[in-house]
Amino acid sequence: MTPVMMTRIKNYRTSTMVLLALTVVAAATPTYAQTYSVLYTFGNRTGDPNYPAGVIAQGRDGALYTTSPFGGNGEGAVFKIAPTGQLKVLYNFCSQANCADGEQPFSGLTLRLDDHFLGTTYIGAGTSCGEQLGCGTIFDITPTGILTTLYTFTDGTAGGNPSGPPILGPDGSFYGVASNAGNPSNCGTLYKITPGSGASPTAVFTLLHRFYGNNGCNPNGPLVLGTDGNFYGTTHYGGTAGQGVVFRLSMIPYKAPVLTVLANFDGASLPNPNGPLIQGSDGNFYGTTWYPRSGEGGGMIFKITPTGTLTVLHTLNGTTDGLLPLSLLQATDGNFYGVTADGGTSSNCGNSGCGTLFQITPTGSYSVLYNFDFTTGSPTSVGTNPGATQVQHTNGQLYGDVVFGGTNGPADCNPNGCGVFYSWDAGLPAFVSTVPFMGKAGSLVEILGQGFDSTTTVSFNGTPATATVVSGTYLKATVPSGATSGFVTVTTSSGTLTSNKRFIVTQ
Repeated sequence: MTPVMMTRIKNYRTSTMVLLALTVVAAATPTYAQTYSVLYTFGNRTGDPNYPAGVIAQGRDGALYTTSPFGGNGEGAVFKIAPTGQLKVLYNFCSQANCADGEQPFSGLTLRLDDHFLGTTYIGAGTSCGEQLGCGTIFDITPTGILTTLYTFTDGTAGGNPSGPPILGPDGSFYGVASNAGNPSNCGTLYKITPGSGASPTAVFTLLHRFYGNNGCNPNGPLVLGTDGNFYGTTHYGGTAGQGVVFRLSMIPYKAPVLTVLANFDGASLPNPNGPLIQGSDGNFYGTTWYPRSGEGGGMIFKITPTGTLTVLHTLNGTTDGLLPLSLLQATDGNFYGVTADGGTSSNCGNSGCGTLFQITPTGSYSVLYNFDFTTGSPTSVGTNPGATQVQHTNGQLYGDVVFGGTNGPADCNPNGCGVFYSWDAGLPAFVSTVPFMGKAGSLVEILGQGFDSTTTVSFNGTPATATVVSGTYLKATVPSGATSGFVTVTTSSGTLTSNKRFIVTQ
């Protein structure tokens, strides 16, 4: 979720958009059966999250965990939702005096190895941060809703307004971005935070890099850890033309972090990048831009190699293709899936459209799978204007949320609705996911999935591993000696499940 999208959400909260014809637009006929289902409509219960946005993380219990920047008691919430649609609010922000716990968590969550989650709040904690009240926080939360503030961005020196959750690094620490501040440039920062444990319970925050404009400004969303052990990301502005960059952050042991600009966007042939990158199974990184090229189109989808060779895969037309694409997800069929915040064929959201759900192949073949639509007052309301990318659950289905639409909720959601949580069934099989996806022989790896039982066995690229089944959706294994990089397989009494990405065995 970018600062631009945050502004749109805040403006939409007070919108008086006129509702037009209330019709549901059918999805285009796919090559195989695919189904869009609304699992939950936000705002119909007191204390519900509103306008959901942020990274969605699967927990050990198989539920999906994320955040909403509004709702709860008014300043945002952490919630979990089962794949079948049962929702539970875990925490309401601004529950502490002077909002010391933060406000407006746009980030979503990252799963820790201890079953906790990490996230950020965009503002709050009481200290002035430019035009915002407070610079935001980094927090830890348990699956039962016990929240601990790990770090408060106080005066802007170390950055402020983090818009994505920190991600797990190969050293066990977490790495993230602050979108603004970082005096004197106020272009944002990169940081590391090491949660406390045992005899050292206090989290340790380390400032890694301040952006100063020429090397980028206003980093977007979370970082992505590459298979080479480096971190990659984008900034929305800055660079040689002021229109954003793609960067690599190298963490060299016993030396200062090294930031390298891989590509500069110029705003014409290459407009401003938006949101995080994703590394594909081919080793390249994929991302999106929001703004049209030379005033035409509706954003772009691009590919960039780890060494900086950039290729435009598709330029959206701004109408039927969708408008303003968000970040991508590579599913287990090898294709990328994504959503656009606007555009599509529905006319029920004014001239800009209601958004689309699309698929694009690694070679750039683009197709719209579903058009969101603005309906209200009906159990079949599908929601409108996605605010974050999707996640693929280990059951094979894709899950996501949209910011507006759904059945009418409380007064502060009308007339636009508070949003919905949905699933997209593309007919993909179940799999397993490892946390982390790289590690040394002898290191502990958590495996998420389903159907684990007493007969479950695990192997790393064919090498058997010692494993302990904790529940039907979670087990832990040790990387075996002699294992090589490759896919992890989990064999149960019902069959064999394969990991969605290769596990990298490090030295």
